[in-house]
Amino acid sequence: MTSHVRHRRLWLALGVLLSLVLVTGAAAAYWLLADLPRLDGPNAAHAATLYGYAAAPSSKIYDRYGRLLYEMPPPQTGLHSPVALEDVPLALRQALIATEDATFYENPGVDGRAILRAVWLNLRGGEIVSGGSTLTQQLARNLLLSPEERYERTLARKLREAILAWRIDRHYSKDEVLELYLNEIYFGNMAYGIEAAAQAYFGKPARDLDLAESALLAGLAQAPAYYNPLENLEAAKERQAVVLDLMVKQGFISEEQARLAGKEKLYFASVPFDIHAPHFVMYVRTKLERELGLERLERGGLQIYTTLDLDLNETARDIIRYRLSRLAECGGQRTNCPPGGHNVRNAALVALDPRTGEILAMVGSPDYFSARIDGAVNGTTALRQPGSSIKPITYATAFAAGELSPATMMLDVHTSFLTAEGTAYVPTNYDLQFRGPVRLREALASSYNLIAVKVLDAVGVEAMTGLARRLGISTFDELEKLGLAVTLGGGEVRLLEETGAYAAFANGGYAIHPVAIRRVEDEEGRLLWSPQPGVGARVLDERVAYLIGDVLSDEEARIPSFGEGSDLELSRPAAVKTGTTTDYRDNWTVGYTPELVAGVWVGNADNEPMLETSGLSGAAPIWHDFMEMALKGQPVQAFQRPAGLVEVEVCALSGLLPGPDCPHRVKELFVEGTEPTEMCTMHQRVAIDRATGLRATALTPAERIVERVYTILPPEAQDWAEAQGILELPPPTNAGAPASGSGAQQTDPGSPAQHRGSGAQELTLSSPDPGSIYLLDGGLPRDAQRLPVVAYAAAGVSLREVTLFVDGQPLAQFDMPPYKTLWPLEPGAHRFWAVGLRHDGERVVSDEVRIIVRD
Repeated sequence: MTSHVRHRRLWLALGVLLSLVLVTGAAAAYWLLADLPRLDGPNAAHAATLYGYAAAPSSKIYDRYGRLLYEMPPPQTGLHSPVALEDVPLALRQALIATEDATFYENPGVDGRAILRAVWLNLRGGEIVSGGSTLTQQLARNLLLSPEERYERTLARKLREAILAWRIDRHYSKDEVLELYLNEIYFGNMAYGIEAAAQAYFGKPARDLDLAESALLAGLAQAPAYYNPLENLEAAKERQAVVLDLMVKQGFISEEQARLAGKEKLYFASVPFDIHAPHFVMYVRTKLERELGLERLERGGLQIYTTLDLDLNETARDIIRYRLSRLAECGGQRTNCPPGGHNVRNAALVALDPRTGEILAMVGSPDYFSARIDGAVNGTTALRQPGSSIKPITYATAFAAGELSPATMMLDVHTSFLTAEGTAYVPTNYDLQFRGPVRLREALASSYNLIAVKVLDAVGVEAMTGLARRLGISTFDELEKLGLAVTLGGGEVRLLEETGAYAAFANGGYAIHPVAIRRVEDEEGRLLWSPQPGVGARVLDERVAYLIGDVLSDEEARIPSFGEGSDLELSRPAAVKTGTTTDYRDNWTVGYTPELVAGVWVGNADNEPMLETSGLSGAAPIWHDFMEMALKGQPVQAFQRPAGLVEVEVCALSGLLPGPDCPHRVKELFVEGTEPTEMCTMHQRVAIDRATGLRATALTPAERIVERVYTILPPEAQDWAEAQGILELPPPTNAGAPASGSGAQQTDPGSPAQHRGSGAQELTLSSPDPGSIYLLDGGLPRDAQRLPVVAYAAAGVSLREVTLFVDGQPLAQFDMPPYKTLWPLEPGAHRFWAVGLRHDGERVVSDEVRIIVRD
């Protein structure tokens, strides 16, 4: 082959290759550019008409009977009012730029690094993501690409978006681009554009937004469904903090401005529009956005059939409004009424079918459109402290473990618990009274705080919060922040989730996942989506679930705290529990029948305390009225007792099998196998010498002997019994008298460190409380400031001598109980313990208690 031929073939091959390159390039250009929208209208919004936002069909939300709740407008319609850039606060513009595109005023409309990353991912076969897009790219994607293409994760979409963004940047000024972005971006809550968002969330025009409000709205752009402050204020506030921090880093605001904005109390409102059950509709809208995606919602044409009973929902709303008005007027009774009423502005109610998990009613506030009460905030999904309404979960944990039962007796007496921080925690009851020995049935039904803490201490915080999570409460994850006070409402929960947890008590222990939507159909009537069943796996023994309901429906057991004929009683069997926080910021009532469970919260959305309003006076009347109206005309259903429960007669005081001298007996239910086998020893018949009042001896004449039945309480209840004037068993006739003070023997102090484990459970100090800090009062004589030092021996332990020690020195010595003396307060750190001697000479030593006294 000649060189001339070879050269000709080489040139031919190069020509073919060049042609292929040109054809490929032309094809690629056509692929990317041929159908891109043109930007030759008066502004970029002209191009959006290519895809007809206004032509998208509405989506409609119906209640369970097909009644229209709300017609959701298509994108860029309805809640959409464009405003000029100069009418948007500078702080809001800066917040968006700092958060979404810090180089907005310098970049050419595209993020080169994001484009290269997309190409690289495409070559490697990875998924293209939209992270790192500039404001201009986001505008191009949301405004100029078709709904079908907008949410594609492909290299083609990313490149076409970048080309459009570059064109927009060449065609319009940066301020024009920013103005269009602010007017078209979706902020959630069915609001497109900043003006609609300002009205939807704060009930004010965009121009009046301050820094705190601007930062919160700017944070919504990334994920409006997740950061919706009306559904998840905590997440929205966390996002607001991120935005403020970014603004500080960009030099837009100072750290002090950011700090003050972060602390600002926000007031939410909304401009009235035609809607029924607005809190529920917004809840459904958020759920759909998470399940179907924003793209599918914006295409419209959805027929959304929900679980709500509109009539029941409006009944709940009307009852809430009526009862709140009564609280404001103190029920028409001005006697002992706080000035201006009880300062209660808000309440929420949610009702579920415990058999299906379907939400039948959801009222987040009495008026969705009221700025005065932050009405747009959904009180059923907001985090609030539940007070004692969380206690049934603690008791269910205990009953499920099998060691405690409704008949178990515990002592409701002054008791100190040592916290993780080493300080003393002494729970008190609502009325600041202690009640001595009580069975757990009464303790739960009458809501005694101290006993609830003792029960939790017995089962452990981790076990209780574990059951709470299985029952559907999602807010008990950070155990390190939760202590024993969690059983008194020290953690925060959502009304919807706690009501769902109660539903498991009603349905035999099955977890409930609240369901709001029955089905979603497209415009052709085809099923598009339906939820998973609202009833999950069984997470609680049905016998334990029944026991909780049996206690919470026991009207006699709740009388000591709530009296007879309270709003906790219905015209049919119902289990119910109230909750009140110590500062009256929240009160709750949650209760159920076999076919309906409802939860009520009463308080103020801005967390301002109410005045003298408890769960019984605030939430219970709403719960009572709603339940009676909801169940009116329906047949009465009783709770069905499951197999595996046994009924046993027990001593009404001790909860054990009654002895011959037990004066009061009751029938109690037990999970089979946990019923008591031990006989009560708290009631004892003793021969008394009527002449001396002491116990009779062998020398006492028969005619002077009388038998009396005494109640023998555990040693730790001695102080309570003395305060109550309970008849104490007389000491033996030859008992000696206690020595005290300087007369005490100089006995070996036997410090707890030397005798660790040698009797600490047999001899206990009940006062002072471990970790306590005492302050000396300069206005009182020093000898008038004295601290009780008290020890007691465990039941069945007989000691012939007990010595109390402070800082290694004997304080007082006794040869019989009570082992109690007073110690004059002295500044400094001090250690207390007790040493006892058995009759066989064996020494027992209590644990050491440390306190601090300050001037």
